[in-house]
Amino acid sequence: MKTELQKLLIEAENLQEQNKKFFAYLRKKKPKNLDYIVHELHLEAFDKINCLECANCCKSLGPRITDKDIEKLSKALKMKSAVFIETYLRIDEDRDFVFRTMPCPFLMNDNYCMVYENRPKACREYPHTDSRQFYKLLNLTLQNTKTCPAVVLIVEELKTKV
Repeated sequence: MKTELQKLLIEAENLQEQNKKFFAYLRKKKPKNLDYIVHELHLEAFDKINCLECANCCKSLGPRITDKDIEKLSKALKMKSAVFIETYLRIDEDRDFVFRTMPCPFLMNDNYCMVYENRPKACREYPHTDSRQFYKLLNLTLQNTKTCPAVVLIVEELKTKV
């Protein structure tokens, strides 16, 4: 991962307590325009951050794999679902399917995703900063500041806007 992206993640770690307090404030206040502000910040952050330089989410997070994901991925890989499950998945402590190994088995050396067009829903939606009712995702967003430099930028800029 590039040095500047690593610095953002270190900065986020140092700001965890401050961010917890800020998120508690947001939870309590629930600004009416919060989704709009965060969605704008999301677009700005991803104009600055190139995911292919980082891929930290693919290297460290195990997404929940749904039945629909299994169907799409096994079809794309020309495998039977049962073989796909046996080859790539395990059941976690929450009884969800997740990848058997990390980094993601479909992450290539150049940080491209081998199954990008058919990637799991959790991967498509990550880091959830363009989701509706953002205030409901504050705990998840705080966790994501430890993984995604774009989320760090979004949260830091959000502090100046709200």
